[in-house]
Amino acid sequence: MKKLATAFAAGALALTLSACSEGNGGGGNAHAQQTAANGDVFNTADVDFATAMIPHHAQALVMVDLTRGRELSPQVQHLTDQIQAAQAPEIEQMVDWLTAWGEPVPATTRDHLNSGDHGVSGHDMGGTDMPDSDMPGMMSDEQLDELDAAQGQEFEAMWLELMIAHHEGAIQMAQEEQEDGAFTEAVALAESIETSQQDEIDHMRKLLADLPS
Repeated sequence: MKKLATAFAAGALALTLSACSEGNGGGGNAHAQQTAANGDVFNTADVDFATAMIPHHAQALVMVDLTRGRELSPQVQHLTDQIQAAQAPEIEQMVDWLTAWGEPVPATTRDHLNSGDHGVSGHDMGGTDMPDSDMPGMMSDEQLDELDAAQGQEFEAMWLELMIAHHEGAIQMAQEEQEDGAFTEAVALAESIETSQQDEIDHMRKLLADLPS
């Protein structure tokens, strides 16, 4: 009877641990690795990073779209072109990863497969798999509408302030990927995002300080 009770307790513990594992994030911990059909080795953290960063980058491109047709200082104009050139290809790269891994690609209101276009197709990020509140630095519809309505120097100052906050959110997400990710290309992209966007933050802060009061 003692052996039977011990065996029963061990079995119950195993079932409990299994249930806990299945209930944690819907499929194990963030570090558990999988191998895609193309040989990519990735984990849940990599999937979460790409799934969140696609709409995050897409919103940055929407903010760039809002600068088109406006009179901007040469420094801000150069910055918008720089963000466009960096983040549009990064979106496509992350779309390719998720597709190869058999993971859903999050919807955005900006067509990420044609992210070189400059037409603003709206602000609402509804339809993404992850709520905006879970992505640091994301702008609300109200903030984007306010930015769109601003003019002249007020627009530039507001754009720089919002993009600084947006970049800070991206850096936080990139740091989490570097800590938890398994896919080497995703970790390398996260490192690049952290470095490049911190440089851009430093530059934007200087531009803000130099704006006439």
